[in-house]
Amino acid sequence: MPSLSPATYLDPVLFAVLPYVAVVVFFLVTIERYRRQAFSYSSLSSQFLENKAHFYGLVPFHYGIITILAGHAAAFLIPRAILLWNGKPARLYVLEISALAFGLLTLIGLVAIVIRRFTDPKVKIITSALDWVVYALLFVQVAGGVLVAILHPWGSSWFAAAATPYLRSLVTLSPDLSAVAAMPWLVKLHIVNAWILIAIFPFSRLVHILVTPNPYLWRRPQVVRWYRRARARTA
Repeated sequence: MPSLSPATYLDPVLFAVLPYVAVVVFFLVTIERYRRQAFSYSSLSSQFLENKAHFYGLVPFHYGIITILAGHAAAFLIPRAILLWNGKPARLYVLEISALAFGLLTLIGLVAIVIRRFTDPKVKIITSALDWVVYALLFVQVAGGVLVAILHPWGSSWFAAAATPYLRSLVTLSPDLSAVAAMPWLVKLHIVNAWILIAIFPFSRLVHILVTPNPYLWRRPQVVRWYRRARARTA
């Protein structure tokens, strides 16, 4: 009797069970947290403690991650249009190079954010253990995505052709793991880590995305000043 590979047991758990667990946790905890602690729906920004490094990390990270997520959403919602666009090599190159550039922009911004958290004492002291876990997961996700783009190119095409059917099968409650099973381990790690991020999302400061737009992407820089009354001089 042939022995079964570990993937035979792990794939159903990681790609058919974990997604539903992550989504259920996401919605239940998000709703409950908003009901009980609506005031906690904030990024808990440390901008007032230090702003220069904050700006040069957060802005490229947000521009990059928003663009990358929009690209993933497009490949999920309109896969045929993406494949049609990629039918011309020049357009495929433009899309792939642009995606890689925004992925690198996201990674640079994230590294700058983490370095700031490590090196600035005032910012470091208000960084919780959960924050570090989220940063680690984000780093794995972003760095892994960049590596996928480099080592397994033409991702916009194979995502639309293989990952999208898998994701849509989850939506219809009939998970089809045939496409996922054949994917490289790095792509599988990218997918699993995404589900873990979704599960941990409602417990972290990332929930501010749901209720707060990101006007700092286009607003003028804010300057925070501290005013303190001078002590009355005694004679």
